Amino acid sequence: MESGWGFRNKGFSECHLAGILLPLSQCSFPMNLLRVAGEADLDIGFAPVWILAVGVDVNSGCQLVAVRACGLDEQRRKRWLGEGAYGKASATSAPKNRCMNAKERFRWAEEIEAHLFGHILPYWTGPAVDRRGGGFHGWLSNEGKPDPTQPRGLVLYSRLLWTFSAAHELRPDAEYHSLADRAGGWLLSRFWDSQYKGGFWHVDASGRVTNDSKQIYGQAFGVYAWVQYHLAFGSSDALDRARQWYESVDQHAHDARFGGYGEAYARDWSTPAVSLVGGQEFGAVKSMNTHLHLLEAWSLLYRAWPDPGLSRRLRELLALFWEKVLDPTGAMLHHYFSADWRVLSSTYTYGHNIEAAWLFCEAADALGDPFWQDRARSLAIRMSDVVLEEAVGSDGGVAYEGRAGRVIAAFRDWWVQAEALVGFLNAWQISGKERYTRAARRVWQFIRDRVADPVHGDWFWRVEPDGQPDRSRPKVSEWKCPYHSSRACLEAIRRLRAGPLS
Repeated sequence: MESGWGFRNKGFSECHLAGILLPLSQCSFPMNLLRVAGEADLDIGFAPVWILAVGVDVNSGCQLVAVRACGLDEQRRKRWLGEGAYGKASATSAPKNRCMNAKERFRWAEEIEAHLFGHILPYWTGPAVDRRGGGFHGWLSNEGKPDPTQPRGLVLYSRLLWTFSAAHELRPDAEYHSLADRAGGWLLSRFWDSQYKGGFWHVDASGRVTNDSKQIYGQAFGVYAWVQYHLAFGSSDALDRARQWYESVDQHAHDARFGGYGEAYARDWSTPAVSLVGGQEFGAVKSMNTHLHLLEAWSLLYRAWPDPGLSRRLRELLALFWEKVLDPTGAMLHHYFSADWRVLSSTYTYGHNIEAAWLFCEAADALGDPFWQDRARSLAIRMSDVVLEEAVGSDGGVAYEGRAGRVIAAFRDWWVQAEALVGFLNAWQISGKERYTRAARRVWQFIRDRVADPVHGDWFWRVEPDGQPDRSRPKVSEWKCPYHSSRACLEAIRRLRAGPLS
């Protein structure tokens, strides 16, 4: 019986030994990494197959895997595995469209970076800034007309602080630093409650508090924003603010009995308040949305401040999502819950599902826990598959809402497209499968052609199923801000330049 091993690929020049030979059935490498000649030609059932090494083809950027197959005759060995350790193969030996090469990845990343810095951010450094009254406008129509009677929200200002800090981290610019300080100044002087800690929900255009409730969704973004400022500018004061904000939320809003956090509280944290992020019609006291962004904020904080107590909270949140928030299929997230996590709603939003798919991976990676990393990556693929199969339209846009396996709201909101772009690229990084980069490209084309406003800049809030933008919705509000669009671009740039995971 003869043994043979090799690659059917040119230019494989970097190889990182796996350290141990594993039967394929015990190996976590995605199956598609073994498709050296296509699925139809390579039936791995005919012989034992062993992983020898993994690496990257420096010419194409493809992930590759070295295998040993026992029981092959010479003809079949050459056909399936090539000749020699890094076999001399023809340029046509790999299946077409199997792997996006490095040049394509970097070119696409450059296109997205140009869109971020040339189309999205100029709107938020220009029309969105309130040059007369200070801070940023709390509301602008699609055409840029302000309404000073509208509130200025904690979420908007926190997300502005995060956006300019994150943009500066990629492309340092004094203007981004100045605008981050502008948003942060309002958070400190208008939104922060120096007496009871935490952030007020609304102020008016003059900075006067108009809603002093402590909405936990908003508190999460305050933490998230100050951590990002710390990471961008090296500010220890910003990290201290983030830690103090986290500790206030954890002290007053954590549910020691059932786990997780409450939704909203009075200014002094003494009693629950009405949640302003949805679920009142169900009598809900906990929501998926709030907990998803707590997970996001706690994950980023843990990267900067790896506190043991914070680690326990992150693990608690991950376990709650797996045990309470995921539906029985393990691919969709329930929305609203009672205090003891009974499900109170029947619909799901595709944007939250695909967003959660990659945020779970971020949380697991922040912890550096292989158990949670494996679970999160497996779940990310499953959730991405369902969104891809159920919600992506023929135009590449992603629908808003579904129930029981079908779309019930087909309009395309801006933030859903942003999260889909990142989620599909995350699935590609995990699996190496090109179906996810194709999906991400379709979403990106839809964003570029339909969601991006070619006249006024930034993105429309909503595109209807017929492809027409809804111009009645504002360009700036307490919810419409640059966070989703900018973060999607920043994440896409990072992931495309990094390539698939090893």
